[in-house]
Amino acid sequence: MNNDKKTVRKDYLDNIRWITVVIVVLYHVLYMYNAEGVLGGVGQITKLSTQPYDIFQYLVYPWFMPVLFIVAGISSRLYLEKHTNKEFIKSRTTKLLVPSTIGLFVFQFIQGYVSMHLADGAKELAAMGVPKFVIYLIMVASGSGVLWFVHLLWIYSVVLVLLRKIEKGKLIEVCSKTQIWLMVLFFFPIWGAAQILNTPIVQVYRFAFYFVFFIMGYYVFSNEEVMDKLKKYAVAFIIIGVALCITFAVVNFVIHGGLNYADKPVNRGPLYVACAYFGSLAMLSGMARFGDFSNDFTKWMSSHSFGLYVFHYLGISTVALVFAKNALLPAPLCYILSLIAGFLFGYGLYAIISRIPFFRWAVLGISKKKVKNTSR
Repeated sequence: MNNDKKTVRKDYLDNIRWITVVIVVLYHVLYMYNAEGVLGGVGQITKLSTQPYDIFQYLVYPWFMPVLFIVAGISSRLYLEKHTNKEFIKSRTTKLLVPSTIGLFVFQFIQGYVSMHLADGAKELAAMGVPKFVIYLIMVASGSGVLWFVHLLWIYSVVLVLLRKIEKGKLIEVCSKTQIWLMVLFFFPIWGAAQILNTPIVQVYRFAFYFVFFIMGYYVFSNEEVMDKLKKYAVAFIIIGVALCITFAVVNFVIHGGLNYADKPVNRGPLYVACAYFGSLAMLSGMARFGDFSNDFTKWMSSHSFGLYVFHYLGISTVALVFAKNALLPAPLCYILSLIAGFLFGYGLYAIISRIPFFRWAVLGISKKKVKNTSR
């Protein structure tokens, strides 16, 4: 770390990334066969009147992406302490924009192919006489999948550079003095942001909502003074975060019988926003206090977390298309195979593609042959 150009790494941030990505994998397995709330790729494959384990989706969905945006904001601050705005945009463009645009055409269209066949969209388009090239373009668009996070993160990075030029570092100094009571009150601007700039149909593109988490990560939680205060109250934030997430799950899954947690009015409501924010603070403060360590296992998981994030859904959805959709295997086995495939595809495809010159750049945003750590 003596090189001035090296970005300071914080172990707890790396640990939050890979742990959260693992949670995302578990979530997507349940989402694929979800019987409540949001219809997944296949839908219910069991004969249960209620799938009690679907409650997991309600427990984690509100906060697991917000906390990743907070971490991305903190990491951006650490990077920009050692690099220029130009270097930052160049790096973000290679690591984020290239995989989420060019990568769609050279690889991720495969995800689009699987997703379209899960919904029988490919057959319908072919029956309508739609040209194959047009179907391919639709597959490309459908293949973005989990890359919505990458799309938003690149946009936020560009906006951040513009903000830095306007405020010239003054806002960082002000935010470094943030007190605990003010952190609690941040709930209100986040609630306000949840009401605006939400795209219809594709509900995950919530431009204002996630931007607030990213910008708070950069300006507020990247300050050591703030994190010291947050760590002091980590146990309290963990209790509050867990209590809110359990309440959200009970209200929407148990009491209301499985409301759609990913769309309005649920994802605009105060309980959802409280889960998202205080659940994120629970993860952030808890890991900063109890998870700020590194060993061989955590280093490996961290260095492979982006690959797992990019490729896991292809494994899950492929199993669903081949085995679950056609009812070739019992439901429990489909769940198990989907989970295994999520990790195998995630780590396996990362190991392969990160070694192929053009593809590692186009699909993973890796410009150099030697890869030490590609976590975002």
